[in-house]
Amino acid sequence: MKPPVSKAKPVRPVEQTFEETRYLKYLIERKIPVCVKLVDNELVSGTVEYYDQRFIRITRKDEPNLFIFKHDIKYLYEAA
Repeated sequence: MKPPVSKAKPVRPVEQTFEETRYLKYLIERKIPVCVKLVDNELVSGTVEYYDQRFIRITRKDEPNLFIFKHDIKYLYEAA
C-alpha cells in the first residue's frame, strides 16, 4: 500500500523588506501623532508607543491606551 500523497503546495518564504518595522520605529522615536483606520471604519488617533509582530500600542491623551491587532488595521497615517 502506498503512503498518502500530499497535494498541498509548498509554502514560499515571504520576502521581508523590514520597511514596516523601520516606519514604526520612526513614529515611536519622534512621537508623531497618527490616525489608525480600522477594518470596521472606526478611526483611532494617538501616538504609537510599542509594536510587535501582531499588534501596535496606541497611547492617547485623556483616553485609555489601546492594543490594536495588525489584522484589524485597514491603514495608518500621520496626523496633520
